[in-house]
Amino acid sequence: MVTRDREHPPTPPPEPDLTPEALLARVTQLAPGLTDRQAETERRTFYAPDVHEAFTRAGLYRILVPRRYGGYEFGVDTFFRVAMTLARACPSTGWMYLFGAAHALPVATLFDRAAQDELFRDGDFICPLTVVPSGTAERAGDGHWRITGTWGYCSGAPFATHFAAHTLVPGADGEPEPMLFVLPREQWERLDDWGGQLGLRGSGSHSIVVRDALVPDRFTRRVHLSQVSPATDALGRQLHASPEYGGGQLSFMLLELGVLAAGMARGALDAYEELLLSRTTIYPPIHDRVDDADYQFRYAEAHALIDTAEAAVFDAVRQWRELCEDPATVTRAEELRLALVSREAARLCWRAVESQLFPTAGSSAVRRGERIERVWRDMSMMRSHGGLGVFLAHQANREFTRERFGR
Repeated sequence: MVTRDREHPPTPPPEPDLTPEALLARVTQLAPGLTDRQAETERRTFYAPDVHEAFTRAGLYRILVPRRYGGYEFGVDTFFRVAMTLARACPSTGWMYLFGAAHALPVATLFDRAAQDELFRDGDFICPLTVVPSGTAERAGDGHWRITGTWGYCSGAPFATHFAAHTLVPGADGEPEPMLFVLPREQWERLDDWGGQLGLRGSGSHSIVVRDALVPDRFTRRVHLSQVSPATDALGRQLHASPEYGGGQLSFMLLELGVLAAGMARGALDAYEELLLSRTTIYPPIHDRVDDADYQFRYAEAHALIDTAEAAVFDAVRQWRELCEDPATVTRAEELRLALVSREAARLCWRAVESQLFPTAGSSAVRRGERIERVWRDMSMMRSHGGLGVFLAHQANREFTRERFGR
C-alpha cells in the first residue's frame, strides 16, 4: 500500500507527459556532441556545465527519483539504457552520470518519509555514494551525529546535490559496524584531485571532504549498502508505488558495471566501423579493410561478444525487476547470481576490445586521444574497480557457492 502524506502532497515532474521513449530519443540526440568533446572532458576532469544543463533540461537527473517528489520514476531499465548510450558516446561522461544519478534508487529505498521529504525536495538528485567506510562519526546529542573525514572516488561529485558514504560506529556489542549517511551539498567540499589516472579521466571521481558535519539520525542507516535485506530494510516499499524501491541494492550496484562496459565497448566498435570504411589494408592486395576477410572476422567476433554482453546484462536487469515484486525472493544468492552475470558481461566486452578491436585498429588509431585508445584506457581502469576487480573477481564466487548450498 502506498501511503499519502497530507502535509507533503505529490509534486508533479516538470513534464508530466514525458515518456521513457521520448527521453531516450533526447539522449540519442545529445550523444554525438559528447563524442566530439571527449578530450575536453578529460582535460576538465568532468563533463562541461552546459552538458550538465542539457542533462537537467532533458530530465536525466529525475529518472529514478520517485514520482511523488517531482521525479519521473521511469525505473532501472530506462536509466541503464540512458547510461549505456552516454557511455557509448563518452565513457567518462557515462560513468560520471551513472554514478551520480543512480543513487536516487537506494535513497528512495532505504530512508523513511521524513528523510526523503527533505532529500528529494529539489527534484533533481545527483549523489555520489562510496562503499569503503572512512572518517569518524561521534554522537553530538539531540539525535545527531558529528561526521568528519575524506572519501575518495566520488564519481559525479562536480554537479552533485548530495553525497552518501559509509563510516564505522560502535554497534550494540561495542564492535564497529557500518553506518550509511547522506549529506546535502552545503555540508561537504570537493577536492581537485582527479584526472591523473590511466583512464576515466573525465569521470568526475574526485574526493569529498566532510568537516564536522551535523547529520540528523533520519539521514543515517545502520547498514552497509552491500548487505541490505529488502525484506527488512526497504522502507520505500511503503511509500512509493514502484516495487523497484524495494529491490536488491548489491545487485543493482554491480549491474551498473556491466551496463557501462557494454556502452564503452559499443563505442569502440563504432570507431572500428569507421576504420573499416575509411582505411585500406597495409600489404598487397591493397583494398578497403571492410573487404578484407581478416578484418571481417575480427569485426564480427567483436560484434557478437558485445551483443551477447548487452543481452545478458539487460536480461539480468529484467530478472532484477521481477524479483522486486516479492521482497522475499531477493535473497543473497539471487543478488550474487545477477551480479556475476554482470561480471561476465563486462568480461565479454573487455575481450572484444582487448583481443579483437584494439590490436587490429592500427598504431595510428591507438595514439593518445584516439577513440579506441581512450576506450581501451577507460576499460583498463574499469577492470581495477573495487566491485569488478576485487569483489566480483573472487569473493562473489565463493560467497555465491556457500549461499547456494547453505554452507
